[in-house]
Amino acid sequence: MKKKIVLTGGGSAGHVTGNLALLPKLEAAGWEMEYIGSHDGIEREMIQRVNMPYHPIAVGKLRRYFDLKNLKDPFKVMQGVLQAYSVLRKTKPNVVFSKGGFVAVPVVMGAWLNRIPVVIHESDLTPGLANKLCAPFAQKVCVTFAETLKHIDSGKAVHTGSPIREEVLRGDAKRGFAFTGLKQGDPVLMIIGGSLGSEKINQAIRANLEPLLKTYQIVHICGKGHLDPALDGNPRYRQYEFVSEELPDLFAMTDLFVSRAGSNAIFEFLALKKPHVLIPLSRAASRGDQILNAKSFEKAGYSRVLFEEDLTTETLLQAIEETQAKKREYVAAMETSTVRDAVGTIMKLIEKHAKKRN
Repeated sequence: MKKKIVLTGGGSAGHVTGNLALLPKLEAAGWEMEYIGSHDGIEREMIQRVNMPYHPIAVGKLRRYFDLKNLKDPFKVMQGVLQAYSVLRKTKPNVVFSKGGFVAVPVVMGAWLNRIPVVIHESDLTPGLANKLCAPFAQKVCVTFAETLKHIDSGKAVHTGSPIREEVLRGDAKRGFAFTGLKQGDPVLMIIGGSLGSEKINQAIRANLEPLLKTYQIVHICGKGHLDPALDGNPRYRQYEFVSEELPDLFAMTDLFVSRAGSNAIFEFLALKKPHVLIPLSRAASRGDQILNAKSFEKAGYSRVLFEEDLTTETLLQAIEETQAKKREYVAAMETSTVRDAVGTIMKLIEKHAKKRN
């Protein structure tokens, strides 16, 4: 009988791309794959592109702060647990792999009720609330940063690194230039504000277009609803709400990045050895996980970090100029990194803990 795995994770692109990174290896090893996610999260759109069976369930967000929605969301979580339990009971997977996000909580609990082994992956330096809730029900907790090991039960924690999609490493710069219509030979600056975009970063970049475009061609992934039609005619500037299949080619053509500090993105920059400026989400807009990610990379000498509280038109331009001036130093530091084969390590854990199907 063919082995089957159910994947889960969602709420942001980062909670899905790690799952997508496993797909080629899972397929090559003969696994059947299905996905459990939310009804309207970004994971549904991303998984539909790879034609994988998708099971939507109810999702409730568990907040650390007071909100009236806290009164009804626990009932959504319980509904999601029952739905996930039912899906897993019917599909009978050998194992569940979770990349995190609140959709993962009912799936992991549903797997535990069905006595299905679970392997989870924590992207950030400190575990998020969803993975804190999931960890007791998991056989293994994979972590991206070595510093995270102290936050997880030592019997469960495994330092795997971040699973990088194979296609990210196989991007073609010529295809990227053909897609964008930009000129080969001129340096390219790429702006990534996260899957939802960042209004603050968008504004700071666009305020600096005149000086930046003297040096760079710009590819700006600005997020849904953040396009500026007035800039469409600029021959050295390209803006997109979201890019999927072409992203590896855009990465390959890029000389310098300005980005949020989600772990998936920063480990892709590290794997590609590309200089970058990180602007982590502030504590006012997050639990501070991106700040810790960025500080870890800054300490290792991989990244130039500009905190959002310090972000202005002037400081952004200065950070870009400083990174360009020191790009050889950043690349040299990244060359010393011993990035693990995260996909291979995670695959071994999945194989090890998968149970035989009835």
